[in-house]
Amino acid sequence: MSNNKSDKNTSYSIDGEILYLQNNLEVHEAGSLVKAILDELSGYSHQTLQINLDFLEEVDSTGVVAIQYIKHKLEEKDLKVYITGGSEAVRESLDTFSLKKGKPKKTAQKSSFFVTLGEEAHYIYSNFIKKFFELTADVFYWSFHDLFDHSARRRGESVNQAVLIGVNAVLIVGAMAFIIGMVLALQSASQLRNFGADVYIVDLTVLAMMGEMGPLITAILIAGRSGSSIAAEIATMKVTSELDALKTMGLNPVRFVVVPKLYGCLLTIPFLTILANVLGIAGGMLTAFLYLDITPEIFINRMEESLFFKDIVVSIIKSLVFGTLIVLTGSFYGFRVERGAEGVGKVTTLAVVLSLSLVIIADSIMGLVFY
Repeated sequence: MSNNKSDKNTSYSIDGEILYLQNNLEVHEAGSLVKAILDELSGYSHQTLQINLDFLEEVDSTGVVAIQYIKHKLEEKDLKVYITGGSEAVRESLDTFSLKKGKPKKTAQKSSFFVTLGEEAHYIYSNFIKKFFELTADVFYWSFHDLFDHSARRRGESVNQAVLIGVNAVLIVGAMAFIIGMVLALQSASQLRNFGADVYIVDLTVLAMMGEMGPLITAILIAGRSGSSIAAEIATMKVTSELDALKTMGLNPVRFVVVPKLYGCLLTIPFLTILANVLGIAGGMLTAFLYLDITPEIFINRMEESLFFKDIVVSIIKSLVFGTLIVLTGSFYGFRVERGAEGVGKVTTLAVVLSLSLVIIADSIMGLVFY
């Protein structure tokens, strides 16, 4: 089978199993050429076809697409089509404008349960636990260092953070502690009355508020109120490249941003905890007076017998540990923010959730240690 079709610029010829393309194959000739070749090869009886480009002088992107289209259509008829020959310029155009077929992706073999578990454990350790302890070490180092070196400390910033974290939370902490003290005593009053042990409501309220509820209520409120604020502030600073600007100026972001927040939190959270303890006990005292006819004098006298100095110290120690965890967790997630405003909201949520979880875990551990 041999045939030739020619016009002014483009021609082709078919000789046996070889299709020769000649002259130019550009945008104006591509459409008519494709139709002519496919029509002529409609009765093609061989199993293979070679498209030879040795006599093709110029080809543009449309011409390359035309060649690929011809090849694709013929391969749909179970023909084996090969493109051969061509000058360096033609082959370069062919490589540039041809659609590259990606290598088929290998189907990943499903890992065993223990392999998956090990990979997840390694990921959590490398990206969370290890980096959290690195941040903790960095914060503690600069916190201790700046106690003696005031040159790099921002004047008044620790006091400002103490106001934001502690002073501004006095109302909400006091109100919640008072209400919880009332509810705690109220729930216990009916049960104690059945056994004629009304006076023990004092022991229950005092020990519960001092040992558990006072520090825990304060930490939960500070985590939700200030922990989220710390994470959002640091995350926003990172998104807006303020942290990079600090590094450019030779300032350590941890020392410049986190340490004052830690100072402010540790300075105020013990006082907030003491306030929560006092108002919680006051709420219990009010309930005892209204429902069990225990006068404030009796309540206070009984409280002196049931409350020990150790309980006060443990309450303060717990508050310091909780405050440290809240600041560290908020700062940790703030530094890990990604993807702009969406990331800020995400890390803020994670910071609050994890700080509350760590506070409860720390409370459980210290409960086992101190009691």
